[in-house]
Amino acid sequence: MPIRAVVTGGAGFLGSHLCERLLGSGFDHVLCVDNFLTGTARNLDSLTARDGFRLARYDIAEPLHVPGPVDVVLHLASPASPVDYLRHPLETLRAGSLGTWNALELARRKSARFVLASTSESYGDPQVHPQPETYWGHVNPVGPRSCYDEAKRFSEALTAAYRRTGKVNSGIVRIFNTFGPRMRVRDGRVVPTLIRQALGRVPMTVTGDGKQTRSLCYVDDLVEGIVRMARCSLAGPVNLGNPEERTVLDLAHRIRNLTGSPAEILLVPRPQDDPERRCPDITLARAQLGWRPTTLLDEGLRRTIHWFSTVLEPRVTELVANEEAE
Repeated sequence: MPIRAVVTGGAGFLGSHLCERLLGSGFDHVLCVDNFLTGTARNLDSLTARDGFRLARYDIAEPLHVPGPVDVVLHLASPASPVDYLRHPLETLRAGSLGTWNALELARRKSARFVLASTSESYGDPQVHPQPETYWGHVNPVGPRSCYDEAKRFSEALTAAYRRTGKVNSGIVRIFNTFGPRMRVRDGRVVPTLIRQALGRVPMTVTGDGKQTRSLCYVDDLVEGIVRMARCSLAGPVNLGNPEERTVLDLAHRIRNLTGSPAEILLVPRPQDDPERRCPDITLARAQLGWRPTTLLDEGLRRTIHWFSTVLEPRVTELVANEEAE
């Protein structure tokens, strides 16, 4: 029988890769739902002509009705970068609260598997390293990042409640730093920022002393983990990410070397509540999903740099020029 999936936020960086993978992994029909607040239809150019794919412009904060059967609902809709959720705090909270409620209700009505794309931000600025799923986190509920952190934490609580009450076969994945093609040039996250600056030959900005760590997972690996979660009945939460920590300063040097850029590395003040360390414990993902990342950091960076330089180079040049003018 046909396997049908609904992906909310499917026009975003991660969502578009997920839609592609689903159609290549045995799913016959994929409905992508997105309001294009931060996503773009361009991310789905390779799918629009394919049989079984449909794109609907819709705000998941409103109740969603889909005709016919649905087997899996994957809820990714939310601004995900600091630039976006600081610019759109109320929309971020709506996506995490009403959006999650509506996506879960769709799954309930269709008796579908539901997977919530949560975040490592659920751990806040963690005091336990690496972070296991049993760690409750260290989060500022009223800080500048709270609109995203607390929206996702509410999403997790709601998803767990629907499962406990027997309404939905739901699962939660906590996504750690992910990178790859289709990230926006001015996304605000560390990888696109450093690549943009390196290609534009302007100072590469590293916050603080650069010793804070991130664990970077290439998008293809991350999406594979989500698909495996969609195909099972595991409740989670399950961490998905790369357990190898790298300092931000090391990352800047790697990107500068891979691009051959002469740009200098400039230290700038760190934003409030910026995590000092971020590293997933993926023991559960290995045991229950048989999943681990396989793409080496430098290989993932090469692919991402190639995409930025060949697909977006004219726009990179324009944006860097505008940035300098500001």
